[in-house]
Amino acid sequence: MTLQPSTYLDRIALFFRFHQLGTNYRTELLASVTIFMATAPVLVVVAHVLSNAVFLSQPGDLFSQLLVSVALCSAIASLLMGLLANYPFVVGVGAGTSALFAFSIVLGMGMDWRLALAAVLVEGILFTALSASSLRRQLTDAIPASLKQAMVVGLGLFLSYIALSGKVDSPSMGAGIIVASASMTTAFGSLREPVTLIAIAGILFTAVLTVRRMQGALLLGILATAGVGWMYGVAPFPQDILAMPELPLALMGQAIAGFQLLTWNQLGNFIAVVFVLLFVSLTDTIGSLHVLGQQVDRIKPNGDLHRSKQTLLAHSLSTVFGSLIGSVPVIPYLESTLGIFEGGRSGFVAVIVAILYLISTWFAPLFSAIPAFATAPVLIMIGVLMMSCVRFIDWNNLAEAVPAFLVILLMPLTFSVADGLAAGFIADAVIKVALKGGQSVPRSSLILAAISTAYFVLIAFQ
Repeated sequence: MTLQPSTYLDRIALFFRFHQLGTNYRTELLASVTIFMATAPVLVVVAHVLSNAVFLSQPGDLFSQLLVSVALCSAIASLLMGLLANYPFVVGVGAGTSALFAFSIVLGMGMDWRLALAAVLVEGILFTALSASSLRRQLTDAIPASLKQAMVVGLGLFLSYIALSGKVDSPSMGAGIIVASASMTTAFGSLREPVTLIAIAGILFTAVLTVRRMQGALLLGILATAGVGWMYGVAPFPQDILAMPELPLALMGQAIAGFQLLTWNQLGNFIAVVFVLLFVSLTDTIGSLHVLGQQVDRIKPNGDLHRSKQTLLAHSLSTVFGSLIGSVPVIPYLESTLGIFEGGRSGFVAVIVAILYLISTWFAPLFSAIPAFATAPVLIMIGVLMMSCVRFIDWNNLAEAVPAFLVILLMPLTFSVADGLAAGFIADAVIKVALKGGQSVPRSSLILAAISTAYFVLIAFQ
């Protein structure tokens, strides 16, 4: 017997526990659209960031496939989060992890992107194993709270630095607001360059829309900035708006093929990359889930999130899947708080956003025509949101403030998330040993410092 629409909708509402959570279809759909409007630009930004390092003959030639890969991975991750954990948390590929992969690992360390994807695959498998065990909480508890917050702030500054920097003579290379300088290392870009002027105007326009809390502010900002660039001819105008999504055929399976590139000379780098990816994914994911869990009042008295195993499994399994189609580790989007603010409470929100991500892949021709400088406003706004974590660092306690400051400072300046974290761990252990004379120093601090030292040694000899 065919079910009536009302009966079918009632079953969906029952599955997602609408009545217990005090929500309804109208509220959930409004929350879904709000989150999608806020996070859709991130998919474009991530594809642009990855296209700098993942390409066949020249940067950007795999942008369309990367966009589909990122959207598909984010859709699967959000779908799993909604179905397994029943939370309105949207999960997707983050700009921070993408920058880590592209600029620190592939371009910075000189690792082939296929081998780097193999490292993502291994990291995802390890994360899945940790998610199913009790070790996940022990590992995150081992990291000082100040360094967790510093990592978020450092990533925000790193993304902002990427947004502002670039070569002014090529719109595909960035905004050109910060450029290289022979006398001062870096300097302010030239206001005579159209790209720089358009990027500055785009940042201010997006900031005003965001402050006024206009729905879809980030998406409007990126489209308006790109539109001005197209109008003045500094970037090619899109040839089409809609097209059949280009499947990531050049990316599928490259994570497995990448193991063929693993040599003894690259083994140290490979192990270091797996560790850094695992550490960043673990801390970023659990930290973000804790923040989102507080928003929906689902934190246990011991500080753990209800159904934490399911949420972490949704994350880790998505990372494994993503690596096989050319994507990088996923993270919970803190923009989910916008949907929670609109009243979203169930996993139905995440499922609807996943569907919208899949639909967005049909707009690949439009997104591929968006120049890199047009993504600067979004990256700046993400940096602003991540910067808010700086208030949770105890700046009056220099034993915590100094390591945290080193993490925040070195991440953008060294253009490496891993270098900043490692420096912070080493400084944290040295200061604690100096203060306590080797007595009562947490074993976790010493272990993290030892691993960080080994990381620097491995990098030095590669």
